[in-house]
Amino acid sequence: MPVLVFDLDDTLYPELTYVHSGFQAVAAMLAERTGTDANTLVREMLMTEATQGRGKVFNEVLRTHGCLSAGMVHACLRTYRQHTPTLHLHPDAERCLTRFADWPLYLVTDGHKGVQARKVAALGLFERMRHAYITNRYGAHRAKPSPYCFEQICRREQVPPAQVLYVGDNPSKDFVGIRPLGFRTVRIRRGNYAHLPHAASHAAEHEIDSLDELTEDFLTTLFQS
Repeated sequence: MPVLVFDLDDTLYPELTYVHSGFQAVAAMLAERTGTDANTLVREMLMTEATQGRGKVFNEVLRTHGCLSAGMVHACLRTYRQHTPTLHLHPDAERCLTRFADWPLYLVTDGHKGVQARKVAALGLFERMRHAYITNRYGAHRAKPSPYCFEQICRREQVPPAQVLYVGDNPSKDFVGIRPLGFRTVRIRRGNYAHLPHAASHAAEHEIDSLDELTEDFLTTLFQS
């Protein structure tokens, strides 16, 4: 039977919900130290994110409240990365995973291994996937575009790459390492990379706007081609 493999962030759930869940956790921690209401701190973080980008958020909020230090930045990052998030699948992702519940399902996702594991757990995906490959568990050099985790899936399922489909959202890395090996690829256009331009060498075979387009008829045609 063909194998379906999914990216995580933005492909199956809106990644910004994790970011904002983390902001809430950090704000709760900082409220005690700054004497500022947590909701106010969250609003400040969201404003900084919108105007200066995600990487400046904690530094700017700490500077505003007169407690910027390397130790406090580290405390914010630790709280952010170790918090238990509240996350929900995209509705079309829920329908897709339900539709293909009897198929071999896998995840391949990059990122901090503890953070990604907590995301997978919060979404209930450990129970719905045969395995969640968090690439950093195998070394940074095996993050996408490395085909390592995809090759592990082939060995585990005893199928060739042509019987494995990867659905991802980031053309800069999701497909370039695996498509030349014969893996099937579908890009979903949403999230941070929805409008990211890419060279032909980085393109997926197909592009979709919703996982509702990933039907059994669609997959039958793809795997027979």
